[in-house]
Amino acid sequence: RMELPCWCLLLLSCLQLLSAHNDFFTSIGQMTDLLYTEKDLVTSLKDYIRAEENKLERVKRWADKLDSLTATATQDPEGFLGHPVNAFKLMKRLNTEWGDLESLVLSDTTDGFISNLTIQRQYFPTEEDQTGAAKALLRLQDTYKLDANTISTGDLPGKSCVKHKSQMTVEDCYELGKIAYSDADYYHTELWMAQALKQLDEGEESTIDKVTVLDYLSYAIYQQGEIERALEYTLRLLKLDPEHQRAKGNVKYFEFQLEKQKKEETARTQEESGKRVTSEKNKKKKQNNSFSLIPERKKYEMLCRGEGLKMTPRRQSRLFCRYYNNNRHPRFVLAPVKQQDEWDRPYIVRYLDIISDAEIEKVKQLAKPRLRRATISNPVTGVLETAHYRISKSAWLTGYEDPVIERINERIEGITGLEVDTAEELQVANYGVGGQYEPHFDFGRKDEPDAFKELGTGNRIATWLFYMSDVTAGGATVFPDVGAAVWPKKGTAVFWYNLFASGEGDYSTRHAACPVLVGNKWVSNKWIHERGQEWRRPCSLNETE
Repeated sequence: RMELPCWCLLLLSCLQLLSAHNDFFTSIGQMTDLLYTEKDLVTSLKDYIRAEENKLERVKRWADKLDSLTATATQDPEGFLGHPVNAFKLMKRLNTEWGDLESLVLSDTTDGFISNLTIQRQYFPTEEDQTGAAKALLRLQDTYKLDANTISTGDLPGKSCVKHKSQMTVEDCYELGKIAYSDADYYHTELWMAQALKQLDEGEESTIDKVTVLDYLSYAIYQQGEIERALEYTLRLLKLDPEHQRAKGNVKYFEFQLEKQKKEETARTQEESGKRVTSEKNKKKKQNNSFSLIPERKKYEMLCRGEGLKMTPRRQSRLFCRYYNNNRHPRFVLAPVKQQDEWDRPYIVRYLDIISDAEIEKVKQLAKPRLRRATISNPVTGVLETAHYRISKSAWLTGYEDPVIERINERIEGITGLEVDTAEELQVANYGVGGQYEPHFDFGRKDEPDAFKELGTGNRIATWLFYMSDVTAGGATVFPDVGAAVWPKKGTAVFWYNLFASGEGDYSTRHAACPVLVGNKWVSNKWIHERGQEWRRPCSLNETE
């Protein structure tokens, strides 16, 4: 059955409406009316054609842009998504922009595109994904002290960033600002609305207008207590839209508050001025405090940036690299492993060239289909649950699944001398956009009596961590209490004891995985437990040995 185009249906419906009036031929006067009616129909038809051509042109521009982008991106998917701006924009495109395109072409279903898109959309990122990617950018901005313009222009460190450089549009910046605003995060709202305004001032074309941006920007600045600056932006808004009612009210309110502040400043006594001087002195004293007195969050971020505590030359002189065979273990007598001291207290050691590229690819191949959002053990209930401070996906691999996993387990046992039959399975983790794991302990503390109870193998005595990828920027493993930072290097592994030989927890092993700024971070770890180590690591009577 032949189907008529919708413009024909439109035309026929109009003609059917006209045919309701019979005997037009009996009156030329009435017939002339038909000519004008037809002319109106042709005008409407041309308007429809122009609208369709405009729609198709917009779709074509979108398709050409995406064709070029996906062709580049699929040549090196991990490298491309290693740039956090690319990852954010992918979330935004699939969650928001493809939906807009669907609405645009919804009237034309002849090629099956809409039905296909509708089916595929159930697998698209959600609003939560888009928000998560946006918050990851904000987290990277804070941790690595990046200004909004650096992120927006894509000028992040690393060669891959030059290759996959991606710039943010006004809409992207505005979206970040709105997400921050919805969380009452007025600091980041200001940063990203100001960036959106900057790009608009530089002439970038956008569907977002300056009035909307200025409205958010002035309010965010006001919420941070800077009334004078808020007034400046509000007055600028009123120049663009003199009838903006909210802005008119805000100007009066801001002017009243500024006048009130001036009166209060005038009324201040000399004693209060003296308090300010004292306050400044206290600030200087605080700045001179040692690294150990800095809040953990600040230490964590400093270490992630490569700042913080530097080991003294005397302590550094006690760190060595060596060939290690674990007391002439048969496996390593002829092929000892390369061992390198990373830190002294707690003792952290790195093993170089300890896992091959082929083994890494096999582990990733086995893990990828099973990757799920990483969980943490609830300290109260012991139940595994997701957490906002652990941004990664993980999978667990058992030794009997593949000879490669069994071989890796045997290697860990041979090098450490510890029993791995009672250890947890090999956990493989891949970090997401700005992926991180904030400061935590691997072992169960005394206030967590049920930690690992279901395993029946005691506490986590030690941690073995493989680095299965190089990371262009960020992604270090840091120990905030002692100032240690261990940087990812593909094919290496680090090892440390979480418990002293007495069985007491070593609280200096509190550690974190820094956000991945640029690149793709793959790790795998083995948590080794107490049971089975009775003769391999005898108990000490000294609590801290």
